[in-house]
Amino acid sequence: MQRFIQIQQCYGLSFYMHYLAHWPEYFQVAESPSGEIMGYIMGKAEGHGENWHGHVTALTVSPDYRRLGLAAMLMKFLEEVSEKKQAYFVDLFVRVSNKVAIKMYQQLGYIVYRTVLEYYNGDPDEDAYDMRKALSKDVKKKSVIPLTHPVRPEEVE
Repeated sequence: MQRFIQIQQCYGLSFYMHYLAHWPEYFQVAESPSGEIMGYIMGKAEGHGENWHGHVTALTVSPDYRRLGLAAMLMKFLEEVSEKKQAYFVDLFVRVSNKVAIKMYQQLGYIVYRTVLEYYNGDPDEDAYDMRKALSKDVKKKSVIPLTHPVRPEEVE
């Protein structure tokens, strides 16, 4: 549980409050019957036209509650909110080295859309995958046609 609490502190309170004020429908907390926080997801809607999408900002599950399908349930929640908002797709960024998360997202139907070089604070060893899943509004699945070349963080819309 201590590690979970440390993860929570990655973002400052003002960051959470900004998201909560602007996109409250994109917040979901999973709580155990005893009141313990098992995990949460937060996101937002952004973009214009065919780039209108839901974005997963943070998905965290306490180590005590991993491998129970909780992350998949939270992702489904965010996808359903995005569907209601008529989004074309949902996207997220994940460290290239996070093989467990990448595999889980792939099992949920996400594809690697592109690689974002040095995404994590300009660290040359910390690239990210921009992963996407098309929603029903994207009938032709144009939003998930992978790019053939990596991009830099400043090129990400």
